[in-house]
Amino acid sequence: MKQISVSLVTERQKFSKLLRSCARNWLADQGKQVHGSLLKMGYGFDMILSNDLIDLYGKCGTMEMACEVFDRMPVRNVVSWTVLMCGYLRQGNPRASLLLFRRMGCSEVKPNEFTFSTNFKACGFLGIPENGMQIHGMCVRTGFEWFPVVGNSTMDMYLRCGRLKEAEKVFDEMPVRSVISWNVMIAGYALVGMGDKSLVLFLEMQKEGEMPDDFTFTSTLKACSGLGAIQEGFQIHAYLITRGFPIFSRTIIAGALVDLYVKSGCLFDARLVFDHLEQKSVISWSALILGYAQEGNLMEVMDLFRQLRENNSVRVDEFVLSSMMGVFADFALVEQGKQMHCYTVKTPSGLETSVANSIVDMYLKCGLTEEAEKHFNEITKRNVVSWTGLKKVGGCSWVEIDKEIHFFYNGDERHALTEEIHVVLKEMTSRVKEEVGYAYEVRFALRDIEEESKAESLRFHKFEDGFCSCKDYW
Repeated sequence: MKQISVSLVTERQKFSKLLRSCARNWLADQGKQVHGSLLKMGYGFDMILSNDLIDLYGKCGTMEMACEVFDRMPVRNVVSWTVLMCGYLRQGNPRASLLLFRRMGCSEVKPNEFTFSTNFKACGFLGIPENGMQIHGMCVRTGFEWFPVVGNSTMDMYLRCGRLKEAEKVFDEMPVRSVISWNVMIAGYALVGMGDKSLVLFLEMQKEGEMPDDFTFTSTLKACSGLGAIQEGFQIHAYLITRGFPIFSRTIIAGALVDLYVKSGCLFDARLVFDHLEQKSVISWSALILGYAQEGNLMEVMDLFRQLRENNSVRVDEFVLSSMMGVFADFALVEQGKQMHCYTVKTPSGLETSVANSIVDMYLKCGLTEEAEKHFNEITKRNVVSWTGLKKVGGCSWVEIDKEIHFFYNGDERHALTEEIHVVLKEMTSRVKEEVGYAYEVRFALRDIEEESKAESLRFHKFEDGFCSCKDYW
């Protein structure tokens, strides 16, 4: 009897180990095979293996399967609820995590420190301090307030929600601070543009005997970058070198250094760090490309982008594509812009709305308004930037009717219903003047011209000797 029991435990442990390995390496297909095997072996309702399955499917992005496993569980523990919340959070659905947290409150299972931490993150991502404050209150009542993971997550939530005083209060009242606690506040100050306080904390933590880690240095360098504090940045760089810190193998720190030097106009130093990097991140590439673009060095920009495309270890993301498109727009290089447009079509990141917006902007700045309109109409998910981008063309307006966008430009008579539109506009103007005493105002003129010209343009056109008084400007 004892031998059979040991055998079952060993088999169960093997399944658990396999599922955790699949989750760690995002092997969804192999995980499904293990799932099928454990169902055949009669482990379909095992709580621990079900928790491992929820974790696997959550990490691999198949939340439907994770929910299916969760819903079929006859008994759940705190891990079951928390790993599903983590799955929602990982897939960018913090609202679902908070709804599940509320549902958990109606069950007999009580949250632990990791449950609270996960939902503080959800509140931070949503920017909803009220929900976070309610959860904070629960932590105080249940004694979880001073758990390090809870305290750190509480600070992070308040900082993300713009509640700096509340974050500082939590930090000041913490009985024990870890390096993560210091990092959260240093990064938070840098995030809200208070880099000077980040630097003060950076010094203070060392006085208290806490050793900075990679994240500390990265956040502090970002603070220097935001402040334009190049001297402090040089000092941190020197600190890293004198202590034998392996900068060039630490991609994130080196990326922050490159970004600092670029933003401070020290391109020589930025290039020196960049060239010595063992593994270049997309952040480093982007920062240096933008640095050369701001300096007007188009040759270096093109050369760096060519190297980036040939570097198979780095994925060209939407930020790089948008930045490159912005370079061609600023230099009005329409042919290179068109080539970049073709390249974005072949790249997965090219489907992002930010890239599409930069393409529209490039065509507008190069004077190709019809190409801009055409590409604008092809954007499936337009955001505020998509719509406002077209305002860069003076005297441009548009209206959407039955899912079709109609564009109008100052002096443009190409629309098929131009005559009818003018008739309706005259009738509307006449009615507004009669009913509400409307008077023309120059402050709402759409065309980008001087105030005097705005007033001039509102006067009636006068023709003398065959010429209009506006000299064909309108």
